[in-house]
Amino acid sequence: MHELAVTGQILEIAERHATEAGRGQVTDLYLVIGELSTFIDDSIQFYWDIISRGTLCEGARLHFTRVPARLRCQHCSCEYGLEQGELMVCPACGHGRVTILTGQEFRLESLELAEKEPS
Repeated sequence: MHELAVTGQILEIAERHATEAGRGQVTDLYLVIGELSTFIDDSIQFYWDIISRGTLCEGARLHFTRVPARLRCQHCSCEYGLEQGELMVCPACGHGRVTILTGQEFRLESLELAEKEPS
């Protein structure tokens, strides 16, 4: 359900940018979501379709880019990815203390706006 709150924030950001730019409808939004993020694309899309009705974002397409997780061992500095989506010990030295380098992202990377119709 936390997708509802962040989807609402995305809607606010997109509408603010469209209004400030003096443009028409928002047509496309590009979201970046890390592999370790708990956000689910389908849930975001579901809430988007509901809360964007009647706004400058109604009908806008959401595009999702998933960022794979990368970890660095705090003991030997080996960098590695996840094995089958689970955190694991360092494949080089076997230690379990890691720093997450990528995979926790969640951001609106960019959006596209249609030209405002002349009045």
